[in-house]
Amino acid sequence: MAEKILIVDDDREFREELKDFLHEYEVIEASGGMEALNILKRANEIGLVLMDVMMPGPAGTDILKEIKKNDPDLNIIILTGHSSKDVAIEALEGKADGYIEKPPDLAKLKEEIEKVMDKKVLGDEGANDINSKIEKVKRFVERNCFKKIKLNDVAQAVYLSPKYLSRVFKEHCHISFSQFRLKIKIEEAKKLLAKTSYNINQISGKLGYENAESFIRQFKRFVKFTPTGYRKKVQKKKK
Repeated sequence: MAEKILIVDDDREFREELKDFLHEYEVIEASGGMEALNILKRANEIGLVLMDVMMPGPAGTDILKEIKKNDPDLNIIILTGHSSKDVAIEALEGKADGYIEKPPDLAKLKEEIEKVMDKKVLGDEGANDINSKIEKVKRFVERNCFKKIKLNDVAQAVYLSPKYLSRVFKEHCHISFSQFRLKIKIEEAKKLLAKTSYNINQISGKLGYENAESFIRQFKRFVKFTPTGYRKKVQKKKK
């Protein structure tokens, strides 16, 4: 099983041709940038986005920047039929992982995809082994830590029942799925507190909490400091 690819292009025939060519991958389609953003807002296991520059609505390079802002580790290859130095520079400045002219040389495109795709995320070899599935669950949670993730979402991604996954995850990791998910969120919160100027409300919102009070309570339970206290502690160490 291979990681999912999101194709973003307003040309339906081109999307279908590309989907047929990428038959070994599971492909999701979006006809525009805003649709792609909505897809990526939900918990997912998309490992690569192939995106056209010229589409109705926001330009692909603008969508690229928005995606990278929300998920810096997501691989994105820009496709364009309007080749120009300016577009290439803008794509690279937006931190695209690749740049291919349309119509693409399919062999070159396949090579580019294989280069940027993280083969370790799913790993075809041994993918059905329970240890591999547990590792995939961990990476899924880490990648989607800023989204609302449910056990059902992850169970579906590894083709296991939620009840069975819950049991084997705890057996292998000595921690429940919900505790692991919370642990990842707290670790991300610590990074945001240490490296950004976001206030507590912004951090709690970014991590998917409905209110800051709930975030503060859970953070203190794990770290033994309030978020504000932890930030002061980190800043003091830097001086």
